[in-house]
Amino acid sequence: MADFDPEKFEDKYVHYFNELQKAYKNAFNRLNERYDSELIHAIDQQVLNESEPFYEGEGEFRVELPEDPVDRVQGILVEDEKVEEMLDIYVAEIETELRRVFGFEE
Repeated sequence: MADFDPEKFEDKYVHYFNELQKAYKNAFNRLNERYDSELIHAIDQQVLNESEPFYEGEGEFRVELPEDPVDRVQGILVEDEKVEEMLDIYVAEIETELRRVFGFEE
């Protein structure tokens, strides 16, 4: 991977599309093995498909979710609290993977 350039991250889908895809896929695969795969798939397809990663500086990333992410999860029976908990875990895993993929941690 080329050296990370924070300025290029402004146009992340042009410069870092493959890296972003890898980070999201790694997070999905890891969580899909550990948690309810039906819920993980629903979050991936119905919430994270419209999420937006941002570089915060100092090797830190933030993933912004679309409005009302819990309400977007449809087609499965699960309590809102469980969806919120899983979203928090999933976002943290994506942020960790972004740091890993971009070489900020091993």
